[in-house]
Amino acid sequence: MKRRDFITKASLGGIATASALSTPALAQERIEIAMVSTWPRDFPGLGTGAQRFAQSVTDASDGRMQVTYYAAGERVGAFDSFDEVASGNAQMYHAADYYWKGKHPGWAYFATVPFGLTFTEMDSWMKWMGGQELHDELAEPFGIKCLPCGNTGVQWGGWFNKEINSVDDLKGLKMRIPGLGGDVMAKLGASPVSLPGGQIYENLVSGAIDATEWAGPWNDEAMKFYEAARYYYYPGMHEPATQFSLGMNASFWHGLRESDKLLLKHLAASENANMMAEYNAKNGEALVRLQQDQGVEIREFNDELYNAFGRSATEVFAEVTAHSELAERIHKSFLNARKTVGDFLVLNDVAYINKRNKVLGKQ
Repeated sequence: MKRRDFITKASLGGIATASALSTPALAQERIEIAMVSTWPRDFPGLGTGAQRFAQSVTDASDGRMQVTYYAAGERVGAFDSFDEVASGNAQMYHAADYYWKGKHPGWAYFATVPFGLTFTEMDSWMKWMGGQELHDELAEPFGIKCLPCGNTGVQWGGWFNKEINSVDDLKGLKMRIPGLGGDVMAKLGASPVSLPGGQIYENLVSGAIDATEWAGPWNDEAMKFYEAARYYYYPGMHEPATQFSLGMNASFWHGLRESDKLLLKHLAASENANMMAEYNAKNGEALVRLQQDQGVEIREFNDELYNAFGRSATEVFAEVTAHSELAERIHKSFLNARKTVGDFLVLNDVAYINKRNKVLGKQ
């Protein structure tokens, strides 16, 4: 055999051997991921954002990480998502972490709390002021790892079947409102009810509840709450910027190679910003349609009500911080971010917008 032919055949043999070895290796690296959520399928913003994230993981990994997305009720109930992931039955959830406040009140802070952080404040807290580290500390004993993965911005106060002019108007009111916001309303005499998104409309129409909050004009228009409630109140004290979490089973997370962790971190951060931008782009137009096409009456919570909300929130926070040393540290860190970032935004963003609107009006 000629030397050249021998080298060629040896090289081809080596390539064939490498190919035979690499194909099973690639197959073994394929990662199947079940992702559950608390949202109805294809629901604007919340649902579509979660689905968009799931697809981005599959696409960005060239199919090596295969995410199968399950909307609320398709695999488990909306509020069973946490336990499904903590147990390892699923690898990911997409949800608002205040749904888990019964497990520890600290979970609420990483979604939203009354008189809490706006998106800008929350983003700063999570990335640069210790928020992510506290979230990790809270989640670790539950076998969960969380990353921010979406936000609605400041939510509206809710839909009511009567005008709300005083605290007396809240007494006995059955209102769908989760999280610590529900605890605030309870202290004012309302009866908070926790319902997943897919069940709110039917309960409002049937009269099982008298009022509800959800997100804002874009989502609330899609839910057709205007068919059952006439008055739409703002601003919501209960959810000033609801952050959604990508919750992952901790064993699954720690078993990933570093490049996969980095990919998930960047994709979650991208969806976090993208969802917020989408809400900002679409809420204004939806509000106009609600007023002009559906005859919705817009109302602003008066100062008497907001002062009452504030007093009740102070009582709720006292109960939260008394729960545990970790809850107290989360609350103190949250307060620092609210003051440090918030005070600057008042002199910066808020002052600029007020001056701009005063000078240019509605041009």
